Amino acid sequence: MNEGILAGKVGVVFGVANKRSIAWAIARAWKEAGAKLIFNYQGERLKDNVEELVREFGADTPLYPCDVSKDEDIEAFFEKVRGHTDRLDLMLHSVAFAPKEALEGDFVSTPRSAFSMALDISVYSLVALSRAAAPLMTNGGSIVAMSYLGGVKVVPHYNVMGVAKAALESSARYLAYDLGAQKIRVNCISAGPVQTLAARGISGFSSMLKHYEAHAPLKRSCETAELGATGVFLASEGAASITGQVLYVDGGYEIMGM
Repeated sequence: MNEGILAGKVGVVFGVANKRSIAWAIARAWKEAGAKLIFNYQGERLKDNVEELVREFGADTPLYPCDVSKDEDIEAFFEKVRGHTDRLDLMLHSVAFAPKEALEGDFVSTPRSAFSMALDISVYSLVALSRAAAPLMTNGGSIVAMSYLGGVKVVPHYNVMGVAKAALESSARYLAYDLGAQKIRVNCISAGPVQTLAARGISGFSSMLKHYEAHAPLKRSCETAELGATGVFLASEGAASITGQVLYVDGGYEIMGM
């Protein structure tokens, strides 16, 4: 249905970890819609996995290391991007991290080091990557970041990642303001719980899924393919006047009070 809607577009994708990643679902949807993509991987541990996945797009699909917590890595990554294209249209930010122990127990017990790490990797990286991508978005562009309801409501055990998602959504609004004059749009997709590697690190995740099935208007959360379709929409001309927004893809759960 979306075939060709992103034909001629070039994008960079940050955050693919494995075939269940939301980043991978959106990347595949962007590719099927006609976009050409360049990928990052963070650390040698993930390289082989990501390399195997992106081969689906062709053996020559660019893939480069980039630790988003290091400015020098970001600079080197975008220098390599310039070797492939003089223009970018799309960027996906699907990057978040907090130490596992910070996603257990009470938020009040969050160590300073875990707080700083979560905000740096999960939030500041969006600012740093947007700053690096913007000069290449000479015809405007679409930046999409991944959020979650825990940024605006308390989700037990989500803890410091909830604070990080709140900061991410606020950062997206400020970036939308800063970059709007360049016709660069910045939006967040707030996904309901889905079975990803990252989700498994959250204590009580399976009970979260059951809660959505019981209480969401659609009696479910969402599928990664649906997140991919939303990613295509936000990258397309259909969303040309949408920026600084958070789109909930969660079976309608966000509207519920009880």
